[in-house]
Amino acid sequence: MVGSVDGTRGSSHSNGPVGCSNGAEERLDELRRLLGKSEGDLLKIVGVGAGAWGSVFAALLQDAYGQFREKVQIRIWRRPGRPVDRSTAEHLFEVINSREDVLRRLIRRCAYLKYVEARLGDRTLYADEILRDGFCLNMIDTPICPLKVVTNLQEAVWDADIVVNGLPSTETREVFGEISRYWKERIGAPIIVSLAKGIEAALDPVPRIITPTQMINHATGVPIENILYVGGPNIASEIYNKEYANARICGAEKWRKPLAKFLRQPHFIVWDNSDLVTHEVMGGLKNVYAIGAGMIAALTNESATSKSVYFAHCTSEMIFITHLLAEDPEKLAGPLLADTYVTLLKGRNAWYGQMLAKGEISLDMGDSIKGKGTIQGVSAVHAFYELLSQPSLSVLDPEEQKPVAPVELCPIMKTLHKILIKRELPINAILQALRDETMNDPRDRIELAQSHAFYRPSLLGHDH
Repeated sequence: MVGSVDGTRGSSHSNGPVGCSNGAEERLDELRRLLGKSEGDLLKIVGVGAGAWGSVFAALLQDAYGQFREKVQIRIWRRPGRPVDRSTAEHLFEVINSREDVLRRLIRRCAYLKYVEARLGDRTLYADEILRDGFCLNMIDTPICPLKVVTNLQEAVWDADIVVNGLPSTETREVFGEISRYWKERIGAPIIVSLAKGIEAALDPVPRIITPTQMINHATGVPIENILYVGGPNIASEIYNKEYANARICGAEKWRKPLAKFLRQPHFIVWDNSDLVTHEVMGGLKNVYAIGAGMIAALTNESATSKSVYFAHCTSEMIFITHLLAEDPEKLAGPLLADTYVTLLKGRNAWYGQMLAKGEISLDMGDSIKGKGTIQGVSAVHAFYELLSQPSLSVLDPEEQKPVAPVELCPIMKTLHKILIKRELPINAILQALRDETMNDPRDRIELAQSHAFYRPSLLGHDH
């Protein structure tokens, strides 16, 4: 039994039912045909990394397709040995006992007693162990279906057909570098679906952005047409609880269209798009500005007016930055705008900004926070600032009529860097940046960006 949900086919749980197939078997068969799978040859899907979104993504696939055990195997890799601390074990026990379906499932699996022992402090639980029972360490309040967990990376990936990258962008290069060693003997390249949001900056030989799909391509040699990005306006726990959501899968047409169809569920609609770069960069950029949005919300006691002023300025900076990267980027509208909106509204980066502003956490705690995972926006602030402050990328300041580094036209980005990275300014400096009397109308920045005068193809490694 591969990570199956207990009970008979068609059994229903309130948070992730294995219900009627809704054409699932037909979609699975279609993807198997495209991948050249013969009868009896399992389609092997593995998630790499078990944060909230990575775990939910694997659980969505398990709920939709896990019942077809002769045709597909869905597994997830996470590192072994991460202990669950006593306070988390106590909270987990409360969650279990508040959910009758989860309680019954654990009793059926003879797994309940270990949670009692952990609650009493008589036993240490581990993150990979509780994931097998349907609990993600970064999302304890939202139980998911039980998953087949593998802690040996080589075993997980060596013959996988589809690999889902659920790692933070800061870990993607290292882990896929290791994976590449296990793929040396492979004949055909796998398909890789990346969920990672974030970027790195490279300064030699020329300043440029490196996105997670590029990191994977460089680390493994898997052709870029086999590497796709999934992003969208979504909060992992809400999607698993079947709140209606949209997402986009971006990349080469060969795989994005069939995968969009395969991933689509009644409550999770997946569209496809060719603009991999803009969506991936926006995925990293929105995390930068979400931290500031959280700060503004906390500092102004959730003032709708202040948040709207911030939204206008930060989206204009995002549009300006994407026009540096792409000649004709996807407009900040529709799903891209919605993804930005939901991240500014609710998500771990906005939460981090709020907690900093309230004094409930400090910068000294780093960017990996218990119960939340990696706060991607922190490393993204550093990467974008480093890149956009390079003199070789200078643009003409329309007010001063002189060349300046692009970051000089992004006052919020500059302020976030001074607060989070250089630690030169207090948290409330973000309010001062917003209230600066010399701040231009955000429309001016957007019009400048759309003039195409600032496009820098080298930023993405393209030649002029």
